[in-house]
Amino acid sequence: MTDRQGETTKADEAPSKSKRAVLHPISGSIRLLRRWWRIAVQSEVDQPAVVEKIKADCSFTPRYSFLICMSAGIAILGLLLSSPAVVIGAMLLSPLMYPIMAAGFASATGDSAWLKDSGWALLMGTLIAVFFSAFVVLLSPLQTVTPEIAARTRPNLFDLGVAVFSGLAGAYAMIRGGMGTIVGVAIAVALMPPLAVIGFGLATMNWTVFAGSLLLYFTNLMTIALTATVMAWLYGFRSYLSERQTQFQIFAMVVAFVGLAIPLGLSLVQIGHEANISRSANGLIKDQFGPRARVSQIDIDFNAEPILISASVFTPTIRSGAEEQSSRVLSRTFKDPIQVQIEQYKVETGDNAAQAELAALRAREQQQAVETQVSKLRENLALVAGVEQDDVIVDTSKRRAIVMAKPLPGASLQTYYALEQRMVKQMPDWAINIQPPPAILPDLVIAENELTSASKQRLEWISWAALRSPMAMRMTGAKADMDIIASELAKQNLFLAKTEAANSQSGRVKFDWQVAGQTDTISN
Repeated sequence: MTDRQGETTKADEAPSKSKRAVLHPISGSIRLLRRWWRIAVQSEVDQPAVVEKIKADCSFTPRYSFLICMSAGIAILGLLLSSPAVVIGAMLLSPLMYPIMAAGFASATGDSAWLKDSGWALLMGTLIAVFFSAFVVLLSPLQTVTPEIAARTRPNLFDLGVAVFSGLAGAYAMIRGGMGTIVGVAIAVALMPPLAVIGFGLATMNWTVFAGSLLLYFTNLMTIALTATVMAWLYGFRSYLSERQTQFQIFAMVVAFVGLAIPLGLSLVQIGHEANISRSANGLIKDQFGPRARVSQIDIDFNAEPILISASVFTPTIRSGAEEQSSRVLSRTFKDPIQVQIEQYKVETGDNAAQAELAALRAREQQQAVETQVSKLRENLALVAGVEQDDVIVDTSKRRAIVMAKPLPGASLQTYYALEQRMVKQMPDWAINIQPPPAILPDLVIAENELTSASKQRLEWISWAALRSPMAMRMTGAKADMDIIASELAKQNLFLAKTEAANSQSGRVKFDWQVAGQTDTISN
């Protein structure tokens, strides 16, 4: 080697040594930190005891199945009732956290038998919860999407973050022995309510609810399992995996997290976009009317095409073209097609606007109260008359309700009269009209040229039926007896056809129904 070549070699080695000298403090610190972690942290963990404890609670057993059913039942009832307290109770009872954690630790250690056992428990628990919830929904008369159900149909990136932190906390609690922390983790990540919502979507065939809650549950499940795997690696749990298998696991975890993060991130962006529209719509619409106007109420339908915004505005000046202008401004601002519908109320500013807004609010509340009252009245009348609710005629302007009753087994004219009186007491400010079916009419008895006390009560039922029914009524008996009854009926502006029978029993008058335009009668 020549002197020139030696100088060149030394010159090439100098930068390399210089780089190692610069990196030496960082690499040395990392080695020191890893050594401290192994001695001070990993050595304190009783790995066999932790594994034994997790294995004991992750198998598919009768106790596990029973707790799944009870938790699913409580969760779906709490969701249908929209009761957060009941839903939290279901979270506390759910045993799903243990097989998910077990799957994470089994993946980290490469224990295939343990992974198979926990996976089977997780699969069966999921299916039991979904189908049991669907069964409860099918038996329930309440099958509407409540706010608690709707809240679990649009998972986003924040839900992924909650699952990550919950998984880390749960795995740490299992490793360090703080099993009581699992209770808080179960509430935070809420595994059972999404399963109950999946059952609701399956039972009601609402596939939007089904798909949204399924994504939320899958996000929670996968994230907790993967974070448990990471924690097991950090705490040095003994692994039966080769270096190549471990690298493949890391690659699969990264792919899974990215695969979950993309749709959840897009969902979060959409939710944020809708929140911006909701927050800004009030001010942008108000700008079309000036500072003296007030926007009372805004309803936004994001599912409509285009997005539909309905608003009520109290303004001293009615402005034509405000809807078109607001639509253009909102569409340009948010780069989405938006249609605005504005209901304008002309009022003065200040107190008058506030009073008008209060009056409008009271009017809406009164309207809702009337609608509730009408719905209840229609339901009750249909029940007592034995008909469908659509057969009940309700006139809200005149506060009047009419229904034609069906013949009920064993029911007499008195029965229908009593039913109407009962409804009148329940709704005293309504005119209730129950038209009785053609039931057998009672006879009236005349004694000493006047009705007996019992016949007076029967005459009240007969006159009530004659006023209610569209059918004609006829009385048959001796002329003198019928005249006495006719004079009583005339006081109520009732005039019935008379048929004098030569062989009729004196002192007794019979009544029967007569179909209009026909000579046939309905009598006993």
